[in-house]
Amino acid sequence: MMADWFTDLGSIFAYLPWLALFLVTLPLALVAYYRSIYPQRFVCVLLLVPMLLSLSVSMLETIIPVVIALDFGLIILLLIDSFLILDKKSFVAHRDMQKAASIEAPHDVELAVDYLGNRTIQLMIRDDSPEGIVLDPPEHKLTVPPKKRIQIKYRLSASRRGVYEFQHVYVRVSSRFGFWQRVIKLDCHSMLNVYPDMKQLAEYAILARSNRLSLIGVRRTRKIGQDSDFERLRDYTFDDNYKFIDWRSTARRSKLTVKDFQSDQSQRVVFMLDCGRMMTNVYNGLSLVDYGLNSLLMLSHVALSQGDAVGLVCFSDRVDRYVPPRSGRSQLNQLLHAGFDRFPQLVESRFDEAFLHLSSHLRKRSLVVLITSIIDQVNADQITNYLGSLQKRHLPLLVLLRDHRLFDAADNPIDDPEVLYRSAAAASILTWREQVLTRLRMQGVLTVDAFPEQMTSPMINEYLKAKAKHLL
Repeated sequence: MMADWFTDLGSIFAYLPWLALFLVTLPLALVAYYRSIYPQRFVCVLLLVPMLLSLSVSMLETIIPVVIALDFGLIILLLIDSFLILDKKSFVAHRDMQKAASIEAPHDVELAVDYLGNRTIQLMIRDDSPEGIVLDPPEHKLTVPPKKRIQIKYRLSASRRGVYEFQHVYVRVSSRFGFWQRVIKLDCHSMLNVYPDMKQLAEYAILARSNRLSLIGVRRTRKIGQDSDFERLRDYTFDDNYKFIDWRSTARRSKLTVKDFQSDQSQRVVFMLDCGRMMTNVYNGLSLVDYGLNSLLMLSHVALSQGDAVGLVCFSDRVDRYVPPRSGRSQLNQLLHAGFDRFPQLVESRFDEAFLHLSSHLRKRSLVVLITSIIDQVNADQITNYLGSLQKRHLPLLVLLRDHRLFDAADNPIDDPEVLYRSAAAASILTWREQVLTRLRMQGVLTVDAFPEQMTSPMINEYLKAKAKHLL
């Protein structure tokens, strides 16, 4: 009777060899799904053995009991090993890092993982990596004894500014016999604020102390009249006016020494940074908002060092951020924190709300710097109207950012009808753009028309020129 049962079962395997593999892998797949584990690569190769033996049943029926015993033995072994794998309760993770970092700069991070198990294991540990974050090294393979704290140090770098949220630490652990693996997500919440690189501020300070600002395009502006407040004594340079040589100090130091006079202070500079659709253009991996933020921080550093107050309005389809104008070195940190997580959005910029907010919060005369771009007549008319009306109370400065693709298309001498048509269209847009700027200059609006990567020096020059001419 028993022999007949084995014969019938062998006939089934002879005609349906895949059924044996299905019966073996089904319980294993269910266990792997519900326990969130997955097999090692060699286990998949190991499962081919019962399938190949099942295929040979049709030629050699006497091995049916061996195949069945092997199938059930393999299932039991893998099931037992699946319940010997560690779970989330065996680990506790901690992350230690500073909450502020600079873009593209290495940032040190220290991970601590407490292992609470009773046997030595091998771990693969990887920290959370939000989009835009690069880990160096990306993962760590360790052998850990029982009841041990693991401390890992690595560096990360961010390819863009903004707020990054780290939620988990990932630990990959093997089962006792090595048939299974499990990736455990350990809760470990941290926030990282990535700010623009401030190296340009240090470079400006060094060049300013050595009177070499011309190397970055900042021109010495001839003042109308002369500010009378004495600021400091410094060494004479060839382009200094000999009238301001302090002869007593020169005799005492045996070196030509001149007097420096400080400019008018306690004036106000307010930036209006457009974060709408017109600023979504990207050049060299940075949006126009990135370039605008870097340049306004540079000019803010210059204005604050001159004793002026600086403020900021970030707007898109609404006013997103507002920093009231204040003086002092700490104001630069306020501006930095207010703008570091602002990105261009595909929405229409509401210039009416931005200028209404400005007029209701800014009563004293100020230099209002609008950083934007124009691509159509509707927005150009809005900018012209609002800046023209603003000129009665404040001193407006429009910083208009150029599009490299537009200028490259206009300057293309290739003798091809399609290319020439595109060049003519680009030249027409540039002509219209220049007409908009001319109309603004006739209304008394200061303008800067520059490519994004070249806008910092012209902005500083316009500011220094306004200070020298006492326009504020």
